[in-house]
Amino acid sequence: MKRSTTIALTVFIAVYLIAVAGGCNQNHNASTATAPSATKGGGPGLSRSVVMSGLSNPWDLAFTPDGAMLFTEKCRGLSVRRANGTVQRLFGTTGSAVVADDLFCRGQSGMHGVAVDPDFAGNRFVYVYMASKRNKPATNRVVRLTVDRGYTTVNNRRDIVTDIPFKNSANRWGGSGAHSGGRIRFSPFDGFLYVTTGDNHNGQLPQDLTRLGGKVLRIDRDGAAAPGNKTPAGGDPRIFTYGHRNVQGITFRPGTGQLFSCEHGPGHSDEVTLLIAGGNGGWDPKPEPGVSCASDYCGYISNKPDGTRTPMTDLAKFPNALRPSWNNNGVSEGMGPCVFLSGAQWKAWDGRLAVGFLRGARIEILQLDPAGKTTGNTTIPGIPSERMRTLVPGPDGALYVSTDDGELWRLAVSP
Repeated sequence: MKRSTTIALTVFIAVYLIAVAGGCNQNHNASTATAPSATKGGGPGLSRSVVMSGLSNPWDLAFTPDGAMLFTEKCRGLSVRRANGTVQRLFGTTGSAVVADDLFCRGQSGMHGVAVDPDFAGNRFVYVYMASKRNKPATNRVVRLTVDRGYTTVNNRRDIVTDIPFKNSANRWGGSGAHSGGRIRFSPFDGFLYVTTGDNHNGQLPQDLTRLGGKVLRIDRDGAAAPGNKTPAGGDPRIFTYGHRNVQGITFRPGTGQLFSCEHGPGHSDEVTLLIAGGNGGWDPKPEPGVSCASDYCGYISNKPDGTRTPMTDLAKFPNALRPSWNNNGVSEGMGPCVFLSGAQWKAWDGRLAVGFLRGARIEILQLDPAGKTTGNTTIPGIPSERMRTLVPGPDGALYVSTDDGELWRLAVSP
């Protein structure tokens, strides 16, 4: 590498790290609240800084190769924080560079996940998961956008998945917009896009292989089914796994490519699960013969004649269902985002799984064996108790967190 190129790269990295670690931007004041905390069990000491605050229900974030941070707000849309700290609204409601007239926010739904194409440097593609009124009734969909070089606008909208079910009407178990899933991630191992969807409080959806609710999808950048999904006969070929409740966390294990989902349970049994092509997650909240449930959804009570509660993974009905790696000690605290920590800076936590909780308001660190079973867990100490919505590794090796109260944090290992 030429000396001038090396100097330029060094300067860029330095500017980026300063901006992300706590610099102010023109729209949101970022403060630092940083007290290194020691961790039990050999984990590293961590410091926390607030990168952005005052956001409206931030839902997801993703980094581009040149250091920009894309983030979504559930009821506003997609924005970008450039490496110099300035912010631009790109795609969403009024005030965005491009207004999406079909985007709407209702209940738990709106704009959810964001993902950056593996070939972003060449094609400038980004993807978002959003509730849309383009179909009647409304659906969730995955939309591909092209971002300009200056991060000022987007164009070339292409809706690559348009038929993900949306809960259009309230029922006994919750309001419209509930259980939409919405995490989207590209695998660094196979290059395909994985999309998580929810069951909409609809008892039939999770085990219905002709519809996309309660599933994990695996598709190419145009929305077509990826090869090797092993969808059971008669099913939609985009389906990678089925029998899910409301997956909002998905991540790939470094070194092995193992795919894990993180999913909150129905008052019990949040689950981390190793996913395998064609696998059944075992969630089936429809009433069994002889059982009656309000709105034909037995997710919170029992779908069985003996009155036992509906299991998250029903091994009696589906003996070959995917076994959970961890079930949060049989309780539900709103398990959502998850990501593997990777790099020597994480010391004893290198390779461990970080899992965020909404109602549980914490981040748990899981140690997994080679087969993907959890062998130990510990809670990150010294951080505020907030509803953790997103966990994403940054290009600087830190862990970035969005919280439902409108903040983006940077958690870094203390020197």
